[in-house]
Order: sequence, then structure tokens, then C-alpha cells
Amino acid sequence: IVNQKLAYKSGFQPCSTFKVVVGLAALSEGIIDRDTRIHLYGRTSMNLTEAIATSNNPYFESLGRKLGFDKVSYYARLFGLGERATLGGDAEQPGTFPDEPPPNGGVSMMCSFGEGILLSPLQYAAAISTIANGGTLYYLQHPQTQQEADGFQPRVKRHLEIQPWLAEIKPGMTGTVEYGTGRRAAYDSSEPILGKT
Repeated sequence: IVNQKLAYKSGFQPCSTFKVVVGLAALSEGIIDRDTRIHLYGRTSMNLTEAIATSNNPYFESLGRKLGFDKVSYYARLFGLGERATLGGDAEQPGTFPDEPPPNGGVSMMCSFGEGILLSPLQYAAAISTIANGGTLYYLQHPQTQQEADGFQPRVKRHLEIQPWLAEIKPGMTGTVEYGTGRRAAYDSSEPILGKT
């Protein structure tokens, strides 16, 4: 950990990165599937893949209203938001997840901008790693000695039942990097990267 103040003590609004959790919540609750088109305005509609890739705020505001605050809160807490990500890391602040919809825009702004939420980089790393590894939320550990490193054992915080929906959310995260809001120069299709701005 290069910057311990940043890693342990600072909380940041997750902004649009929270949309991944919202998308998985909506998939899990059967509100949408990857191809469900949601009418946004005029003749414009989008499916989940397009909405994640382009980070479309009205789409995720709509999902937030359909889910409601209690469901959004339930899934956010499953991913470890509002609690420490580290095991025995007393220096880490737990971040905050509100007990009620934020006054500035309610659940809609929460689901499109992460309004009212504060996360440390470690908490977000743990949450996204859960998606990458298929649904296991691990405690993050930081061995302090060679003996601790030699005896390192992964410690599971909990298993999330998200496997059926990972194939539905990952195309949007791939699209973010390939053509969306996080596209990068010199993209190499032999080394795919998934992301979210």
C-alpha cells in the first residue's frame, strides 16, 4: 500500500462505478435482463449493455426507482459497502452507506451517481474483485511480516449468489473499455479488460 491515508482513511463518492452493483441488483430481482430495453426519453431506449458502456444516468435512475432504496441497500451491503474490507485492519475506515435515501435526488441519484455513498479504494477493490472471481467476497489482508506472508490463507467474508447474472453484466463492462466511456488507446482484443467509469 503506497498511500495509506488514501487506501485506509479517505472515502470517495463512487459516482458511476456504483452502476455495476445496481445492474446486478436489477438482474437478480428479475426487473431486467441484458436485452430489456428501458425507454429513456423521446425515441431513445437502451438495454443494460449499452447503459453500462455509455454510463447512461437516466437508465440507472430508472432502475433505482424500480428497485427502491431497500433493495439497493440490500445489494450494496452484500458487496461490503459501508463496512471494512480488510481483516484486522483497524486503520481502515468503513466508509458509509446511508440508512435512508440521500436528500439530494434520492435513490435515483444514488443509483446513477453514487450519491450519499463513501467508499475507500480498498472497499471498491473488494467489491469489483467479487464480480471478477465469480461471487466470493474476500477479506483483504495485508501481511506485515515474512512469516505472515508465508502462512497466508485467503479468508472468505461471504459468497454472493450472482453467478447467473455475471454473463449479463460483463458485456457492458467490456463495452465500457472497447467503445464506451472508458475506451483506451491501443486496445488489444487478445487482452480483454472489463471496466466501469
